[in-house]
Amino acid sequence: MRNAMAHLAPKQRPAVMAMLKTIFAQDTAEAAREQWASVADALRERCPKLVELMDRSREEVLVYMSFPREHWGQIASTNPLERLNGEIKRRADVVGIFPNDRAVIRLVGALMLEQNDEWAVSRHYMSLESLSALSDDPVRRLSAVTA
Repeated sequence: MRNAMAHLAPKQRPAVMAMLKTIFAQDTAEAAREQWASVADALRERCPKLVELMDRSREEVLVYMSFPREHWGQIASTNPLERLNGEIKRRADVVGIFPNDRAVIRLVGALMLEQNDEWAVSRHYMSLESLSALSDDPVRRLSAVTA
């Protein structure tokens, strides 16, 4: 949305934002694509730069709708990424000045590994059962593992 708003005059932003939000309120991917086309057509004369951006990015923006509906909010959210970036910034501020590029890569790499382990073991962002609808392979469980 921020990228889209950068192509508008401040007075246009509230009305255009309301129009763009109607796209994401749709229940199906097909309905969202149709709404996207109607919003783009309505804005084509007034906001050509915005419509050019919309035309280029439609599939990228609406790709989350190809997943099960219960995952849409999680996929569309950037909260985990923002949390990770905040943690990297906090730890980099503690160090202050890094002696070389390798030290930065080592710190950020360690944080990324830590986050990967945390998400793999303790946080269940999306259940395997709900993602199984997207896979051709059946869900397999080990006999020692209970759900």
